[in-house]
This record gives sequence, C-alpha cells and structure tokens, in this order.
Amino acid sequence: MAVYCWRIIELLEKYAPPFLAEEWDNIGLQVGDPNQRISGILMTLDLNDAVLKEAESLGVEMVVVHHTPFFKAQKDLRVDRPVGRLLAGLVKRDMAMYAAHTNLDVVCGGVNDVLAEALGLKEISVLETNWEQNFFKLVVFVPREHTDRVAKSILEAGAGYIGSYADCSFRTTGIGTFRPLTGTNPFIGKPGELERVEEDRLETIVPEERKEEVIQAMLEAHPYEEVAYDLYPLVNRGEKAGLGRVGRLPAPMSLLELACLVKTRLHIDNLRYCGDKDLLIEKVAVCGGSGISLYRRAAACGAQVIITADVKYHEAQEVLECGMVLIDAGHFATERPVMDSLAGYLTDNLTNEGVRVHVSQINTDPFCFL
Repeated sequence: MAVYCWRIIELLEKYAPPFLAEEWDNIGLQVGDPNQRISGILMTLDLNDAVLKEAESLGVEMVVVHHTPFFKAQKDLRVDRPVGRLLAGLVKRDMAMYAAHTNLDVVCGGVNDVLAEALGLKEISVLETNWEQNFFKLVVFVPREHTDRVAKSILEAGAGYIGSYADCSFRTTGIGTFRPLTGTNPFIGKPGELERVEEDRLETIVPEERKEEVIQAMLEAHPYEEVAYDLYPLVNRGEKAGLGRVGRLPAPMSLLELACLVKTRLHIDNLRYCGDKDLLIEKVAVCGGSGISLYRRAAACGAQVIITADVKYHEAQEVLECGMVLIDAGHFATERPVMDSLAGYLTDNLTNEGVRVHVSQINTDPFCFL
C-alpha cells in the first residue's frame, strides 16, 4: 500500500508548521513530486552517502531530514562533490526528500520538548518564546436545519480547540431578519419582502493560523448567498513556541549525577561539562543543537545548568562567570531523539495506509573520542 507524497507533507506540516521556521531556513519538499506514491519513509537527522544507501536497502521512496544537505543555494550539479552526489543519488533512485529544521526545533513536541522529556524534566516550559498562538472568536448565524453541517465543516477545518478539548462551540437560537434586494437569489424568501427566519447563533474559537481555512469552510457549507458572520480578536493566548525548554528534575542531583543521567538517557559514551561536579541541580535548561546563546535567558529563569551542544571555549567561560554550569552533550545526541517521536507520529497516522516508517540506524555524528 502507498499514499501520495502530499499526504505525508500534510502530516509533517501539521506536526511542525512551516510558518514557525526562521526566514533564512530552507525547509519543505526539496526533492521529488508531491504526487509521487510513497510506501516507505526513512527518518534521519542528516543525509549522507551511508544514509542514502540505507534508504535504498530499505526500499523507501522518501527521506525526511532535520538538517538538509541543500541548505545553501546550488549553482551546479556536480556528482564529484558531496552535495551534487547526494542530489543525483536521490533523483536516480526516484526518492523524495523533505526537510523540517527550525520549525521542528521550536514547535511544541519538537526537538526541545522531546529532549526535556527524555531527561525526565517536569513542569516544562519554553525558554525563549518567538511565537505565541493568537485566537479569534467566530460567530455565524445559520438557519437551524443547517447548523450541524456548518459546525462540522468549521470544526474539521481547525476551529474549536480549547486546550486538550476539541469540537468546542456554543449555540443560541433567535430570529434573524433580512430583506433580499433586487437582483439577489435568496436561499430563503423573496426579493423585496422582509423575511423572518429561526436561526442559530453558532460561535467557536479559531486559531489565527487556521483563520482563512475555517472561514472558507464556513462559506462553502453555509446555504445563504450572503453569510452573516463576525470575527473578533481575543486576548486569549494559546500554545507557545520557541527555542529551548526549562524544567525541574524530579529530585535534586549533583552536576556529576546529572551528567551521568544525560549519558544514559541520550545513549552516549562521552560528553563535556563545566562547573563544580558537586553542585546541587534542581532547575535545568535544555536546547538541542547549538543553544549556548540562551544561557543568559536560562539564568534569568532560575536554571542552574544549561544542556546543549557545540559550546566554544570562551562561551563556556562566560557561562561559568555568570554563575551557571553547563553540559555539552553533542549536536547529534541532543537532536536525534526527536526523529523517534516524529516517526511514531507518522506511524500512528499512516497505519491504515500500510506505509512503513523507519528511523535511520546510521550515526551521522562526525565526532569520535579516544
């Protein structure tokens, strides 16, 4: 069995919406055809020759990466160079490639939430918010016999979510009046005559990013030629997205004990740490990949340690000078766990279609330790 590539893209972009990506980022479908049929997917942090061979051996038609090899614009297609060789390899194998990068970093349930949960943190919150969900209240007036149909359409389009509750709406009944003018083709009534109709006032909450889709669904489902509706901006705020997470350990532990926990939970043999190994840690900041720039924000949140990667010599000194300690667990190890989470999400949503979802077993971490 197989599904169209665009179906997989829909799922990926529901998990990590493209609008959350940085402007400079290069994400989305980068090789392939949205109408290609896909029966197998390989999830990988990076794409290199070894991963491409793995994908071929698994018989998949699509690779989903976190770090695209095509981050910079390509001016040629030379197969004697690494990027050109990978692109040619994908094309020769008729294999699609999709990238989710900074949008997957910041989204709820993305790189940083998965890392924080892997380390057992509690009371997790966003460290540095760069997006906060805004809401609108949608009110539409519908003839009673059509209310269920209109409600179903707008709720399916993404309206009606309040926290962990879906399909939230409210209805009241009243009398609507209108006079169709000359040239109209009213669903109810006659031109020139005042009409009184029993209608429902249907209202629900709409996230800003789904506003256009919800309104379009409402207009298509509504029987009236001219639909009476209101859209009110709300002060309510919803999900937050951003870099890093901060949370509490289930019980205080020393920096050395925490470093050992990180090694165990992230399945790594080596890491670097800076600071007093006996310092008691209660609150922890994490940022998968290169996140040391967040250490001041972490300190302001009361974190005693920041766990991240790619820390430079002078950056480590600055962290210590501000009174914090740090653990550098490596770029690969701090971002790799999200691929399992994303693979699980795709598997759950593609089970009925029989699509196989694999996570790469190739360690693309370029660093080795003696």
